[in-house]
Amino acid sequence: MIEIGIDKVVHVLFLAREGPAGAEEMAAFIDALNDDEKAHLTAIAWVGRGAFEPEDYAAAVETAFAEATVPTARYLAGMPHLSENLESGLELLGIDVTDAEADFL
Repeated sequence: MIEIGIDKVVHVLFLAREGPAGAEEMAAFIDALNDDEKAHLTAIAWVGRGAFEPEDYAAAVETAFAEATVPTARYLAGMPHLSENLESGLELLGIDVTDAEADFL
């Protein structure tokens, strides 16, 4: 289903929480992801902000591929509440990130 490592999503989540201080590192990290990972990261954020329901996750991924007209890092950096959207999206998709967050820290 999700084709991005949870550790990578958690990494972006923590960088997004840093605000402007983590922006450059977050952009570089996202730019280094492959296209599948970028689409899945975007889809998780969309589920988290309520643009797609969890059961429509596959459609969110397809939409992320189809509508990728700007670099993913720039798009996600402009998304208000990105860290909250990613965290909520993972939760709604039934993914517990407690261990991944502990490992990251």
